[in-house]
Amino acid sequence: MSVTEAAEFNQLIDDAKRAIESVRDLHPHIHEAVGVLETSIKFGGKVMACGNGGSAADSAHFTTELLCRFENDRKPLAAIALTQDGSFLTAVGNDYSFDKVFSRQVEGLAREHDVLVVLSTSGNSPSIIEAIHSAKRHGIKTIALLGRDGGNARGMADVEIIVPVKSTARIQEAHKFIIHAFCRLLEKRLFG
Repeated sequence: MSVTEAAEFNQLIDDAKRAIESVRDLHPHIHEAVGVLETSIKFGGKVMACGNGGSAADSAHFTTELLCRFENDRKPLAAIALTQDGSFLTAVGNDYSFDKVFSRQVEGLAREHDVLVVLSTSGNSPSIIEAIHSAKRHGIKTIALLGRDGGNARGMADVEIIVPVKSTARIQEAHKFIIHAFCRLLEKRLFG
């Protein structure tokens, strides 16, 4: 590794540390979000999660940790990633528009006590905004993990957690940390 590459690598680590460190100030919102998730699960609701691109992968990661397990063996928690059904996503994208790929699922799947978790590094994704609108119409709670200044989704969700950095990669790293914090706190609250 050259001196320049080593310096760039170290800069990436420093930038990632700063992004994660910015989450420290967001702890009241994180605890509020965990309370919403806990209430949903206790009343028999499910967690639906969605995002685009890397945020789609993070939404699937989150629901996997809930449905399978995070750190401890425990009963599965009802969770579904709205990003996983390629047939459905392409059908809606083709027959309606890509903006409706998540909202259409919320319309069909949302039940009382469910919660929708959306992830968007920009907060400007039309599919995410449509999903929040759909959740509101169905009376279910929403949690938004956003980045930068929150974008057009700012102020729409019941609980929003905005990572105030510009780099998409660093926002996603912070979102991953938040997802893991959600899982850890939920397991402790629900299972001791």
